[in-house]
Formats: sequence, structure tokens, C-alpha cells
Amino acid sequence: MPVKPDRLTRVNEILKREIADVLEKNGINESNFIVSVTKVILSTNLRSAAVFISILGGKNPEENYKKILPKLLKLRPLVQSNIARHVTLKYTPVIHFEHDLNIVEGDHVLAMLQQMEDEEEDRGNKALDRE
Repeated sequence: MPVKPDRLTRVNEILKREIADVLEKNGINESNFIVSVTKVILSTNLRSAAVFISILGGKNPEENYKKILPKLLKLRPLVQSNIARHVTLKYTPVIHFEHDLNIVEGDHVLAMLQQMEDEEEDRGNKALDRE
């Protein structure tokens, strides 16, 4: 029997908080970047969950993700056992980690907009200089 969408949303948020707590308590953050759990998507049968991880800071987010992924995989059994203890569900979902690039893409869009504003301002200044 499928789970109602509003219940699924609540369970996703509970799992997100629980996973973030475990990662924080086990020192997953590095000195030059922070690991953040941005969202959790639980399957409708409650047996698997995709955990989206975002890397904040550092030069290359993709490289940082490759660096942190082995640590995440090592902590996965601990995360799942904590979910089993603290979250009451019929099944404990099997989690897998995915890299969430939304923040990186958002930063890229903001940088492009800033560049366009700067170019337009330069054109306006050149037009005023000609007058």
C-alpha cells in the first residue's frame, strides 16, 4: 500500500535531520568545506532513500565530493542503525548518497548575473564619458 504524499514528506524531513545529526556527530566536515544534507527522497515503499549531499566551500565541489564519499560510505551502517533506533518505520530504508549540485549551479547563475550587471554598468559609464 503506497504511503500518502504528506506523510512521505514528513518522513523525508525526519530522515534528513537524523542523517545530518549522525554526520555532524561523527566529524564528516573538513577544514576547508562543510558537508550538508540538502534533501532526502524516500521511495514510496519506504525501503530505499536517496540522500542528497551538498559541499559548501572549497575550490572544486566535485573533487571535494569524491574526497568525502568514502567517509560517507563508511558511516552508512551507523546512519542506518541510528535511523532504525530513532525513527519508527515498518522498514529501515537502505540509503545511498548522491551529490546535489543545486547550490553550485545557483552560485554559477548568480556569478553570470553579476558579470552581466558589471558589463552593463561599464557600457553605461563609457556612454557617459562620450557625452
